[in-house]
Amino acid sequence: MKWRGGMSRSHARGFTLFELLVVTCIVAVLAVALLNRVSFYQEQAEKAAMEQVVAALQSALTLQMASLMTGGRESEADKLTTENPMNWLAKKPANYAGEFFDPAPQAVAPGNWIFDLKSRNLIYVVDRGNFFTPGKDGVKWIRLHVNLVQDYIPSGGGKRRRPALSGAVIEPVESYRWFDRRL
Repeated sequence: MKWRGGMSRSHARGFTLFELLVVTCIVAVLAVALLNRVSFYQEQAEKAAMEQVVAALQSALTLQMASLMTGGRESEADKLTTENPMNWLAKKPANYAGEFFDPAPQAVAPGNWIFDLKSRNLIYVVDRGNFFTPGKDGVKWIRLHVNLVQDYIPSGGGKRRRPALSGAVIEPVESYRWFDRRL
């Protein structure tokens, strides 16, 4: 007996075991690919959030420096290199854990900021670090420090140059890499 479209009823009942296995394999591969992409994008979101805090800190540092320079207090700029940069923000990030003296990497929960009172470094402890390559110490954290910037300007007849304070930057203590690899 032929059924619609010329197929017999025995062939129109449903999936064969082979077809079910093929569909299951395809769904499993797609699920693994999706989970891999979700993990990648979560890490990229963490990187973007960390960079956003650093940008806010750089803006706050620029305002601190401008205040000193416009007030004729450039001699006080050295204090900026030892202060906790989080104190310059109107509101600290929710993941700021506070100040510690010589913290061990495992003492701070991943995904948090801390200020090291010994080294005077601001530290971000990486949470999702599959695409993160740490610096020489091998620890998955980013240590930042405030540095003053000096330019050399001509003095007198223009041949002699003397250093002059021109600004301040917050920059990594040692290099690190956080890959933006496309899968």
